[in-house]
Amino acid sequence: MRSNYLFTSESVSEGHPDKVSDQISDAIVDLFLSKDPEARIACETLTTTQLVVLAGEIRCKGVYENGQWAEGAQEEIEATVRRTVKEIGYTQKGFHWENLRIENNLHGQSVEIAQGVDAGENKDEGAGDQGIMFGYASTETPDLMPATLDYSHKILQRMAADRHSGAAPFLEPDAKSQVTLRYTNDGKPEAATAIVVSTQHAPGYDKGAKEAELHAYVKGVIADLLPANLLTNTEYHINPTGSFEIGGPDGDAGLTGRKIIVDTYGGAAPHGGGAFSGKDPTKVDRSAAYITRYLAKNIVAAGLATRCTIQLAYVIGVSKPLSLYVDTHRTGTVGDDQIEAAIMGITKLGGLTPRGIRTHLGLNKPIYRKTAAYGHFGRKPEGDFFPWERTDLVEDLKAALA
Repeated sequence: MRSNYLFTSESVSEGHPDKVSDQISDAIVDLFLSKDPEARIACETLTTTQLVVLAGEIRCKGVYENGQWAEGAQEEIEATVRRTVKEIGYTQKGFHWENLRIENNLHGQSVEIAQGVDAGENKDEGAGDQGIMFGYASTETPDLMPATLDYSHKILQRMAADRHSGAAPFLEPDAKSQVTLRYTNDGKPEAATAIVVSTQHAPGYDKGAKEAELHAYVKGVIADLLPANLLTNTEYHINPTGSFEIGGPDGDAGLTGRKIIVDTYGGAAPHGGGAFSGKDPTKVDRSAAYITRYLAKNIVAAGLATRCTIQLAYVIGVSKPLSLYVDTHRTGTVGDDQIEAAIMGITKLGGLTPRGIRTHLGLNKPIYRKTAAYGHFGRKPEGDFFPWERTDLVEDLKAALA
């Protein structure tokens, strides 16, 4: 790794059109899992001016069985969509939770996919698709995440909280952030060289005293969240295009799964290409990405490395992973191959099969709407939520390597 370099990550707010789509898709996932923990869902969402379109494949007891919708199920889906948009805060002429139009094109899961995933007499539950998934952790921040992404998320989370509470009534839901840090010899950030925040705003906050108020507010948020020593010579770009009144799905169409780098590690680690939102946990795009983060975080938390990347690979219909790869980037206290062997020897992980992952992390629960904005990783594990952020595998790893 270079000893002196710049690195940048971005985040987008809950009101960004792609994130609106992600949150709707995951609200549908939660709805189905609350009815049937073994439900199968692949829900894609398109959002645009006064329109939400749902599409994908489903199977759920009490909701959609044998090619038929249960009574009231479609109405409950529509109510879930409207509630999600309302909670984000969209009451604008071009996108309003109460009177937008909803198209529900969800339909039954392919029987050919189902026969590969479902357990049978002579087979365990198989992976929902082929693919490669990556997990990552580093000691850059207390959350063991890349600092550029961590700060980008936290800026927008604070702004959203202030918008919802009324502390910043001039903010509207759509926003983006971007943080550039300079790194030095120890791999830790030395300075924030540039910070970008673009936020949708109320009329008039693009000129004069109101624009100055908005800029001062954003700089105050940044100063509250980033260490002061990083902000000694920072270049700020706040609403660099000038006006940002037309935003959200009215300003730019949104689709599920278009913010996969924001969702993961901000470009600091590889990505297998598969999105998370809208998918039930039999889809290894989601569940295997969660277990690789869990493993990488526990390796770093155990003091076995200061930086760790993990890859898993699967094939549709087969339970056993094709490969496990650990890379501690020359920071490990033991060999990477030893860590790989230790992981596969920990019984509670179930051999990293789809069923083993879902059972160990408790993924068959309605826990996904919260993941769909401000990153799936680096969050606080609370109750059933964000179980892949727990560090309860530390002692098992140490024991396996003793």
